[in-house]
Amino acid sequence: MKKLAMIGCRGIGGYHLERLKQFSDTIAFAGFCDLVVENARDFCRKAGGGKAYTDFRKMYDETRPDMVFICVPPYCHGEIEYETIKRDIPFFVEKPVSLDLRLSKDIAAKVKSAGLISAVGFQCRYSNLVEPTRDFIDKNKIVLVEASRVTGVPDIAWWSKKKLSGGMLAESTIHQLDFIRYVFDEPELVTTLGASGWVNKEGCDVEELTTTMIRFRGGALGVVISGCYATEGASFESQITFSARDKRAVHRIIESLAVYEKEDSRGEEVFVTKGDGVLSKASKVTAYSQEGDAGLLCDRAFVEAVVSGDGSKIRSNYEDGLKSLEFALACNESMDTGCPVKIGV
Repeated sequence: MKKLAMIGCRGIGGYHLERLKQFSDTIAFAGFCDLVVENARDFCRKAGGGKAYTDFRKMYDETRPDMVFICVPPYCHGEIEYETIKRDIPFFVEKPVSLDLRLSKDIAAKVKSAGLISAVGFQCRYSNLVEPTRDFIDKNKIVLVEASRVTGVPDIAWWSKKKLSGGMLAESTIHQLDFIRYVFDEPELVTTLGASGWVNKEGCDVEELTTTMIRFRGGALGVVISGCYATEGASFESQITFSARDKRAVHRIIESLAVYEKEDSRGEEVFVTKGDGVLSKASKVTAYSQEGDAGLLCDRAFVEAVVSGDGSKIRSNYEDGLKSLEFALACNESMDTGCPVKIGV
């Protein structure tokens, strides 16, 4: 049995706890740490074991965990990771890995130097929809990627403060940015505009809507819409469209995939020109649905990596999670400066 500890006992920590409880034959809960001790005690009760702490160093000293889940807000990273690396403890960290690119680059270098197993909470990479999406991309020349994530402002105190959360792009839409990187291509250049004025929530200073133009290394272009202005799901549909010249794949993260292509018309023309566009009279749709719990697979990949000592099945380690952070922060920089930002230079 491997001993597991967790730092951050609210929100996303609860998401992981419910899944980790299913690995009772592999792990034992050693400790839970939160600045509010009652939160940690609550997790101990839910886990059926472990000791509550408010000091993660003391937890490390007393429990000597074999692995740790770091589930703290974006602005809390740095000290925890450095101490964890110093003690040679494999760690799983929630996205974004921080809000400071220089800090995360230093952490990534230390993780690599230590040969430490690490993972980042991009559970979308573990969806069964990844394989058919990649298959579509591999078989077709993608010209345009169009992605969107539109929600409301979460009822989380730190989220609506950009210096604490990084804003919608860095805290939430980073899932879309990461997924595009994973199945398609790396970004080369981004230009982002932001706007606000619809939510009017006291103390909220994150952009309520952003639009980002992307040039990918392979030559394709992309557009990402990110917003937290919505009050209902009917406001906008969040999805990622990979568009080739004659077909498209529409991916809804951990939900569905639909591939649209020209239907076999047995020699009949199925396209007509109408107005200023080309419309299809008929199209073939191949549909796929999410099966299973991608979050469970994500957590299992890390736990099994620690047990076996082999991290090859982890789909996003710290070094790779850093690249998704760089993507998101480049968008934020473009908004702040009003200029395009090159990535990876």
